[in-house]
Amino acid sequence: MNKQFTLLLCCCIFFITVHAQTDSLETPAGAPLRTDSVTPVTTDTLPAQVNSGIQVKDEQVYHLRNGLTLVYPRPKPFGFITDLPRDGWQYVKNSFAKESIKPWIMIAGATGVLLALDQPIADELHRFSDRIHYHRDNSYKTVWEVKIGTSKTSLLRIPNNLNSAFYQLGQGYISLLVGAGLFTYGKIANDYRSRSTASQLLESFFLMGASTQLVKRITGRQSPFIASNPGGNWHPFPSIKDYQKNTPNYDAFPSGHLATLMSSVTILAQNYPESRFIKPIGYSLVALLGMSMINNDVHWASDYPLALGMGYLSAKTVANRSRKLLKSIGMNKNDRASLSFSFVRLHNQLIPGFIYSF
Repeated sequence: MNKQFTLLLCCCIFFITVHAQTDSLETPAGAPLRTDSVTPVTTDTLPAQVNSGIQVKDEQVYHLRNGLTLVYPRPKPFGFITDLPRDGWQYVKNSFAKESIKPWIMIAGATGVLLALDQPIADELHRFSDRIHYHRDNSYKTVWEVKIGTSKTSLLRIPNNLNSAFYQLGQGYISLLVGAGLFTYGKIANDYRSRSTASQLLESFFLMGASTQLVKRITGRQSPFIASNPGGNWHPFPSIKDYQKNTPNYDAFPSGHLATLMSSVTILAQNYPESRFIKPIGYSLVALLGMSMINNDVHWASDYPLALGMGYLSAKTVANRSRKLLKSIGMNKNDRASLSFSFVRLHNQLIPGFIYSF
């Protein structure tokens, strides 16, 4: 009876399998099949012979609904410090790689055009802000300060106007707070992606601080509020003493604030590519920060192209080292439903069927 029933199935019907999946990659050993785009799969199952010399990596795999798979190793304690030298060197190598030639040409071209328009852009933005009664100055209210010796140091300040609030976006506080939140969640939920992203944010913060300061001390461009000529003067390679004594006279190019925020937004986008809100919100904040720094005479528009490029490259370098990005086979780019022909084994018989992925 079973043979007749099986034969009837083979001759009369196609076996249709509806399989909800996020990609067609093989699930790593020890990881159950999953369709969730948030909960990680931990692949730390030991082999049968633990003394066989086989090294098993402790990883978490994230199958995303946009056809990508992210693999994160267990984050190392203080990885944002121990990985900094290696990532810094890779950052330098990436800057001189063949793939970077075209972006460098674009950055140089944009900077050259904006150099000729720096003063007109600043003047027009000032006039526009004045017409709409938009406060251009930096104004803060100190909420928490500590006394060190004879001087007081402000630890927490609240901006008194919008321009000051936008300017604070580039000072790193927001990035560090986001990183602290991700780290806390990662520890509670044992989520490697959250912990790794927090480490990346902090590491890139240090990397941006060091690299932008190096370029500032090479170029020596005047900030707008202290500029002696339209567009500001350039004093390449100022002495350490002169730079420390009169920093605004030398530290305009490139913008460290913009590079830091761009790096943070890019790291979040690289680690959470399934989110549709990170890029539009993040890049909007980058634009508002750029506007505020021209408005309060801290930077010129031509200080921005290089800063954006440095922030983006730094983030890509750190993120690429911190996780593996795998593209799914058979999943199209826009994560649309797909239909494929396959065979399914039933009662030791191969039955033709379809696999519908969505």
